[in-house]
Amino acid sequence: MNEEQRWIAAARNGDQESFEKLVRLYEKRVFSLTSRMCRNSADAEEAAQEAFLAAWQALPAFRGDASFATWLYRLVSNACVDILRREGRHQAMAGPSLDDEGSSPEPPDKSPSPHALAERAELRRQIEAGLAALPPEYRQVLILREIHQCTYDEIAQICSIDLGTVKSRINRGRKRLRKILLESGNFSAAGASKKTEKEGCR
Repeated sequence: MNEEQRWIAAARNGDQESFEKLVRLYEKRVFSLTSRMCRNSADAEEAAQEAFLAAWQALPAFRGDASFATWLYRLVSNACVDILRREGRHQAMAGPSLDDEGSSPEPPDKSPSPHALAERAELRRQIEAGLAALPPEYRQVLILREIHQCTYDEIAQICSIDLGTVKSRINRGRKRLRKILLESGNFSAAGASKKTEKEGCR
């Protein structure tokens, strides 16, 4: 049993200190997801807090059928959707840039030129704008797949949808995003993730 598993086991038994360690371990990744799903930082913070509260309340029932990260991401995703529905928003604006810690889908070049850095910054800006223009159900699965590197099975569990729906939404979402980027002059920005299905959410 590793350290995280010990924290989970203790938190399930009501150990608040262990749960706080889990919060610190996951808070950046959670806020990375909420900041892209929600319209602004205040909503993102609220969604993150609601998700962690839900996790604390539901932990005694956590059985480990899915990984803790997948289970937590499901709560986070639900919190974001609840906020969007509550406020009657059909589209949410993206949050921080894609080069936030732990969220970039591609490793940075070791020594990029100023011109390359400028191009990359513009591309990220266009991707953020493209994600913001997508309907929430497409944006949700693309963020989980391309940014948080979740497998299709994990996304199905997180979003409470079947595997076929996951694949359909990702495919349609990529097409819509690609169209947006083509219209803005970015022809190769919406490529599919090259991760393998053996990897998981991060």
